Amino acid sequence: MTEHIEIGIEAGTVVYDTRADKVGEYRGQAGPYALLRPLGGGREWEARPESVRPATAGERLAAEVRAANQRSRTPSHPVPDSPAPEPVAGCAACAEFAGRRGQAAARSDASAVTDADVLLRRHLRRDHWGTRPRRFFRFVPYLITQDDTAEPEYAAYCVSGDEADCGAESGPCGSPGAVEEWQRRHTRDTRHLRYRRSFTDYAVLEPESARP
Repeated sequence: MTEHIEIGIEAGTVVYDTRADKVGEYRGQAGPYALLRPLGGGREWEARPESVRPATAGERLAAEVRAANQRSRTPSHPVPDSPAPEPVAGCAACAEFAGRRGQAAARSDASAVTDADVLLRRHLRRDHWGTRPRRFFRFVPYLITQDDTAEPEYAAYCVSGDEADCGAESGPCGSPGAVEEWQRRHTRDTRHLRYRRSFTDYAVLEPESARP
């Protein structure tokens, strides 16, 4: 079994992996290994603690330049499972959310792009599209219904590891397929095989007497 070595570096520190010849952000320890993530985002990797040290200014600058060049050759945000929502002309709320999305895309902040899309889609459903068919679950004297203003979320968390969980996670995804694809990539890169998966949705309770 690999000896567990405390690395003594704060999470978020930019470090250099001498064995892999790569610069990344230190995310924490995954069992006996240091978990690192590329500066421009992407797949995390595990490094031996003795091979990790704080990056020099030159190493960090070179990695940031490579990440910027990579972003310029690829879309500023991931291709979503469904088309981005279109704002309604003349609606101030739509314009605000669309503006947030544009600003996030300009700075290549994929997470903020997704957040703006979710908010815009929620607003469209609530104020422009009307309500979609609901599923009802009886619980007297209330009816429990899925909240049609919130998107369900799927996620996976890697629990592989000798002494502690790996800790890598997919983050919220809009479909089970996106989570499974992340699991395949992570297993390919790390050979980890065990995951905890979760599904989240939202529900609201309505008094039964309020239904027609």
